[in-house]
Amino acid sequence: MAVASCHARVLPTFECRSDPGNSKPEPNRFSFKSKPKSKSFVVGVNLYRFPPNFVRQLSNKARRNCSNIGVAQVVAASWSNNDKMGSVAAVDSVTTDVNEVVAVGDGGDCNSNNNNSASNSVVVQSSSDSAALKASFLCADGSIAVHAGERLGRGIFTDGITTPVVNTTAYWFKNSDELIDFKEGRYASFEYGRYGNPTTESLERKISALEQAETTLFLASGMCASTVLMFALVEKGGHIVTTTDCYRKTRIFIQDYLVPNMDVSVTVIDPGDVSGLQYALDQNNVSLFFTESPTNPYLRCVDIELVSKLCHSKGAQVCIDGTFATPVNQKALSLGADIVLNSATKYIGGHNDVIGGCISGSMEVIAKIRKLHHVLGGVLNPNAAYLFIRGIKTLHLRVKQQNSTALEMAKVLEAHPKIARVHYPGLPSHPDYDIAMRQMTGFGGVVSFEVDGDLHTTKKFIDALKIAYIAPSFGGCESIVDQPAIMSYWDLTQDGRAMFGIKDNLVRFSFGVEDFEDLKADILQALATL
Repeated sequence: MAVASCHARVLPTFECRSDPGNSKPEPNRFSFKSKPKSKSFVVGVNLYRFPPNFVRQLSNKARRNCSNIGVAQVVAASWSNNDKMGSVAAVDSVTTDVNEVVAVGDGGDCNSNNNNSASNSVVVQSSSDSAALKASFLCADGSIAVHAGERLGRGIFTDGITTPVVNTTAYWFKNSDELIDFKEGRYASFEYGRYGNPTTESLERKISALEQAETTLFLASGMCASTVLMFALVEKGGHIVTTTDCYRKTRIFIQDYLVPNMDVSVTVIDPGDVSGLQYALDQNNVSLFFTESPTNPYLRCVDIELVSKLCHSKGAQVCIDGTFATPVNQKALSLGADIVLNSATKYIGGHNDVIGGCISGSMEVIAKIRKLHHVLGGVLNPNAAYLFIRGIKTLHLRVKQQNSTALEMAKVLEAHPKIARVHYPGLPSHPDYDIAMRQMTGFGGVVSFEVDGDLHTTKKFIDALKIAYIAPSFGGCESIVDQPAIMSYWDLTQDGRAMFGIKDNLVRFSFGVEDFEDLKADILQALATL
């Protein structure tokens, strides 16, 4: 084991407290007056303060009996005053003798069995919010989804497998000099809950690894992510290009808020209209090209590599909303996009129980958005961050099932006499099939299709379904169905809906993880009622 140059330090004795009211003290099993045996502690560049109330949060039994947790809290407390370069500062009340400080990196390849620390080591990684935190032995998205941001790169000291929820609104400083060190960049802290949280940062690192991004910012919702992003990147008097087929609330924000309040001009093009994009770039000083791929609800796909080259040649940035694709099915950043946005409420959370949104990209670009986010708020609750971390661990399994079900059902629906048209990028009949085949590894769990009939015929079909819930949203374990003309555009007349391309007979079906044969039988019996 390679040992970094350091000095051993002897600190005051640490002793776990006995139960309140217990007159017989516990044996001093966790007191270290000499260096502990076989304990190696791996440190990185940036270390976070252990939650001050961690001991109080532990059960009495855990405080008495969990030696590993005792060691973890000792090391955390003793290192909580380190500066950004990992220098060791004196501490007042904690304990242990650190004999080995080992530098850790990715190292090796996917076949390597390297193990740089003892089994009981407390591993602390750099806070660098980079996809490089993905160790080289994590090659596939499935492994990355489970371990990134946690097994490596977690900023919370614990030997628990799951990442703890750190419920705090602020982070305290030992003294004024430490605060000054923080203000001058020599000491790491989040300072205040709006500026960061260890649980949320573990989540952000996990998404960064999946998206192959340098950094990720998590916000309170997908729309919060979209609005803060546009406010940060589109200056007053700027120009934005977007697509005809998109989430309605995104269109409302651009047209009703950006245009009148920031004097922003907008060009709206068909997702496949490359010449229209080129014309907009030639005629305007475009700040941002913002689109979904696949889009909502017709699942149109943008040639991300091509549009990125066109936009970059004119100094415009490209943001791809990849919510329908997920980072498992599509890597927008590796295709050339500057930013990828996800409504994490959908596939990333995956259980219809938590709302959030995230933005991934380079440090430089995300820093601009993060700065405004710190002013506007829209912070993700750490309990929500925990749910997202939990959900992501099964993302690849859920998406694989949903990809398979959706593709097979799209084929069944396309062949059914009571279905007029199916919109799914995995079908050769889809206008962007070739693009989807190039840039996607799976086509998602949502299928849009048109029933051969009017609004009322389509209502009858939906009401006859027994498995799918009639609800907004998509991407969860439960199948969800909606009729966009009613669910999202009912406030408009039929002509008004037609202006946005929304037909009365359109159905958007989000397939969950139920058995394929059950879903197929349910849809066929519902069609049989027409």
